[in-house]
Amino acid sequence: MRENFEIDGVKDVVLDTDAYNEIDDQFAISYLLRSSERLNTLAFYAAPFFNEKSSGPKDGMEKSYDEILKLLRLAGESYPVFKGSERYLEDEETPVHSPAAEDLAARAMQYTPERPLYVVAIGAITNVASALLLNPQIKERIVVVWLGGHSYDYGKPYDFNMKQDVAAVRVVMGSGVRFVQIPGFGVAGGFTISKPELEYWLAGKNPLADYLAKNTIAEADSYAAGKPWTRIIWDVTAIAWLLNDNDRFLKWRVIPVLLPEYENRYADAPLAHSFCCAYWLNRDALMQDLITKLTQ
Repeated sequence: MRENFEIDGVKDVVLDTDAYNEIDDQFAISYLLRSSERLNTLAFYAAPFFNEKSSGPKDGMEKSYDEILKLLRLAGESYPVFKGSERYLEDEETPVHSPAAEDLAARAMQYTPERPLYVVAIGAITNVASALLLNPQIKERIVVVWLGGHSYDYGKPYDFNMKQDVAAVRVVMGSGVRFVQIPGFGVAGGFTISKPELEYWLAGKNPLADYLAKNTIAEADSYAAGKPWTRIIWDVTAIAWLLNDNDRFLKWRVIPVLLPEYENRYADAPLAHSFCCAYWLNRDALMQDLITKLTQ
């Protein structure tokens, strides 16, 4: 065990995702499904989001739930999928009840500090925070891997995932749970794919790979048609951390927790406990593994 965060062997995983928000969650879901030799997927949780693709957090969660089911059909897989929170946390003490939060609060009790459940969250972290508030005992039994916030060198913490529900981030990071952060800009922002790569490596290879390619190209062409572009597929990097033997994809360090404040800044003083923070990404190595698994 490295600093009590990484544990050898096959990992049991649940994935909390706002799958309809962008095109990158679909890649992360697919990468997880195609890494079954190392990752034992148990369930998916639909996370809320609110932007131009939804009319509110509830609608974003519902659309994400449907998108998860669509990806599973394309992959020819079947797993439990739970609807998540219909709203964000109103404060740092009150959980939002949902099938996803309640499943996690109960499921995690089957695990131990020595053999934890890995909870990968690639959206607003409301469902995970609510599970910890519902059942604080699970904090010793899980490792939370979250794609959210920006690099500490970036200055301002808020990315899309963090700014949606700062209260939830503060609950999770302040709880003392084993916490892994994959920052957006500064780390995950370097994981990009281009139209020629999508067309050459993925298009037409199988139903799942073809959907990923066409969905990404259509999204990017909606604002950059006729121009060269790359698209960040951020969320894949959270799955990569679970497959990161010998630091082949990511380098990381253990540092004291600095909580994000509500004014888009980090707190001045760290908490007593620490967390794992990624700081470097090997883009080409990860892209090769992703393409190999999506087209095998």
